[in-house]
Amino acid sequence: MSILWLLMALLMLSFVLLLVLRRRRGVIEQVPPGHPDAADPAAYGFVRQEELDVRLPGPDQDLLEVLELVQRTQDYRAAAQLLAGTESEGELRWQRVQAFAGAASLELQQRPGGVHETPGGQWLRVWRAEQPKDAGGAAVHAEFLVQQAWRTATPGTDDFRIIMEEAREACAQAALLAPGDPVPYVIELSIARGLAYAQAEFDQLWLKILDRAPQHMGAHLAALHYWCEKWHGSREQAYSFAEAAAARAPEGSLLAALPLFAVFEHLPEVNLVASFYQSEVVTRAIHGALHAVHAARPDDPTLPHVRHLLLFFLVRAERWAEAMQQLIHVDGHVGALPWTLYADPAAEFAVARALAVAGYEANGGSPAGLPG
Repeated sequence: MSILWLLMALLMLSFVLLLVLRRRRGVIEQVPPGHPDAADPAAYGFVRQEELDVRLPGPDQDLLEVLELVQRTQDYRAAAQLLAGTESEGELRWQRVQAFAGAASLELQQRPGGVHETPGGQWLRVWRAEQPKDAGGAAVHAEFLVQQAWRTATPGTDDFRIIMEEAREACAQAALLAPGDPVPYVIELSIARGLAYAQAEFDQLWLKILDRAPQHMGAHLAALHYWCEKWHGSREQAYSFAEAAAARAPEGSLLAALPLFAVFEHLPEVNLVASFYQSEVVTRAIHGALHAVHAARPDDPTLPHVRHLLLFFLVRAERWAEAMQQLIHVDGHVGALPWTLYADPAAEFAVARALAVAGYEANGGSPAGLPG
């Protein structure tokens, strides 16, 4: 009988470990419809999973309209006009450059071209050919090459290095066309990570960005990747970089949320401690990000990025009401970390959203309790 009890105990332990591992990998299963713990996100006016926009972290109607026009007509001129009218020092220009480059890269992946077929993204090639001195087109081309390298080749291989070296030259050309624009240097941060710049070389690149846009959130996020343990730094270096940026951030800057991104980049592969997301280091990073969100301008282009990551941590910390507060701001768009790391970003977001709603209602919450 004692052996039987031992076997049963081992079976239960294996089941618990399986659930924990599935939670860590983001494969948390929703309860079936009709279950007492089930909750309906639609009651809160949330967007249906199949209608979630995976292209952007938040709304940018001007960009979406131009993207649709460019892809439908294969005419780049609307994109050139939009970038020309976008402030060079701000976050919005960087996000729009990424979006145009990503659209061209995805088109090429879907339509690589052949004997009787024009390859996708042809509008970007025409843009560069017809307006070689256009700074916006040069920046989009450089970012396109970077995305192609990460998407089609393996870091460390000759193919990867060749594309990245071409991207590096494209960044230099884009920088010459717009000397005060930080975007070409922000693009080069990804190249620095891929080509393993020496620390001194990376520091020189980083100083060029600080001279042009010292509070650039997108640049700090790209630089943080270089300092992470899985690339060319360590957990301590990444945390130090993020905390130093947060400490010198002026009021209203979302750089105060950077430590939360550092924590995310160093999450353990397997977390068997139930209270990990309530630990001091995670709690402190969450509080810093919450403060940054509350103090930020409502129209800050990087605000949705922070809200999405906050949602991820707040759900796992079982801080349901605060998670719902983030949801009402970001629902509808899922083109941000952590969802973009998964094969189906919309599905992963929908799972987190369902958990937030269920936890919120299990603790007495209701749609009427949330601000409109």
